[in-house]
Parts: sequence; C-alpha cells; structure tokens
Amino acid sequence: MHYDLADLRLFVSVVEQGSITAGAAQLHLSLPSASARVRALEAQAGVPLLIRERRGVRPTPAGTTLARHAREVLTQTARLDSAVASYTAARSRPLVLVSGGSAMHRVVPAALASFLREYPEHDVTVSEQRTPRSLQLLAEGKADLGIVLDDEETMASPLRTEPLADDSLVVIGQAGGVLSGRETMSYAEVAEHPMIGLDLDSTLRTWIDRRLGPHAPAPRYRTLVPTMHTLITLATAGAGLAIAPLRSVDQTPTLDITRLTDPWATRSHLICYTPSGPTPATRALAQHIHHAATS
Repeated sequence: MHYDLADLRLFVSVVEQGSITAGAAQLHLSLPSASARVRALEAQAGVPLLIRERRGVRPTPAGTTLARHAREVLTQTARLDSAVASYTAARSRPLVLVSGGSAMHRVVPAALASFLREYPEHDVTVSEQRTPRSLQLLAEGKADLGIVLDDEETMASPLRTEPLADDSLVVIGQAGGVLSGRETMSYAEVAEHPMIGLDLDSTLRTWIDRRLGPHAPAPRYRTLVPTMHTLITLATAGAGLAIAPLRSVDQTPTLDITRLTDPWATRSHLICYTPSGPTPATRALAQHIHHAATS
C-alpha cells in the first residue's frame, strides 16, 4: 500500500492530541480536510483506525500500530532530508571557536556534540588558546566565538561578553591522603608535596604560572601531562597532588577535593563575541555552550 507522508503526519498528530480537531489545528488544516484524510487512510488500510467518542478519538489496535510505524517513518524521513541537505546546501565556512584548556575538558565537547547534531549545515573549527590570544583573534575577526576567563585582559577589552560559569580552581588528590579532612589549602602548602602538572605550554599551566609571582615556592612535578583527563586520573591514583578546575572533577569516593585559598584561584568563564556581535549561527552555538556548562 502507498502511504502519503502528510497523511501519516496528520494521523500521528491526531493520535497524540486525542482529537481530529486538535490534530488538524496543529498542522494548520481545516477540520473537514483533516477528517477526509483520516477516512481515506482508514479506507486504504481496510480497518478502522480510530474510535470516535464524544470527547475525542483514540486509536484502535490497528491505529496504534500504524501510529508507531508512522513515527519511525517520519523520523527516518527527517534524517534523510537533513543528510541530503548537508550536501546540496551551499557550504558556509566553518565557525571558529576559541577556548582555554579548562573548558576544552568537558564544556566544549558536550556543546559540539549537541550543536553538530542539530545543525548539520554548520561545521566548527576548535582552537585551544589563552585568553589574551582568544581576545585578539575575536577582535580581528579570525574567530567567531570564544570562551574566555573573567580576568584583567578581558575587562580591558571592548568586546561583548556574557557570563557562562564558575571556573574556580581546587587541589585534588587520592582519597585518604594529605588532603583528608582539609577544607582549604594555599598554593604554598600544596607545593610542599609532590605534584602532577600540565605541560608548560598548556593554557591552564601558563595562566597559573603567570600569577604565582617570583617568591612562590617551586613545586616538584613528578610528571607533566598533556590533558586534564590524564592529570585527574594520576591524582586520583595517588601519584601526586594536582590543581584543576572544580567543574572538571567528578566528586567520587576515590578523590579528595580541597578549595584553594589564593585569590587567583577564584575565576569564571565568559562567552565572548566578535565586534560585530553574534550571528544566528554563533548565537545557536553559544546557547549549546550555555547548556553544556550548566548541565
């Protein structure tokens, strides 16, 4: 049998709304037209699909089966349209997102996963950059959107920003170790113990080193690692203490987390736009970043 997609869409709407009138209104059809389509669908199926009652309709067993398969057909059709459109639509240049390493650990992957699914017509190029460089790229129009820190460079920039999320730093270590029972600790105390650190060229390591000052104690790094995931894994295993953004760390029984008391450890993330402001595409990406940061 041949089924018209518009008829299937109407039938699913009628079943979900429990009323031919409401289903027709949802699809902007007149009631006589919708009723005729439903009757034609029943005639084609050869069995009643709806039970008409005083307060609406409900599907027969055959109608329930048809509605379930119709939903699958409509979903697959939407995916087909999206897949074909990704080839036939005029390709725009990729959006350029710049961000520090802290947001790269969780926020950026989660935001991209949802954004790229919802917007197949847009590609995104991601670049890890320190906040001053991100601000420069955005000001020059070489990046479209940035996740930056709320620090002195950002405050001096004329670029438009909006709050995103807290990105304060904590010290982490294996549960039951030197952090056990400690609610707060200064960096000077942390540096008395063996540490795990990020590579010298990482954005977070550079940001911390710039704020320690010439008289800060020199820590003993047992190893330097390239990613936040590796840093947290080694600290959890007891290889040493580590400094990490609180948002990057899962609170588990195997890990102790202690707040850093140094003023520079309290910081926050902002979303930053180009001087021309957000386009519909960058605004959509920013919304996905907000959702990823708050979920």
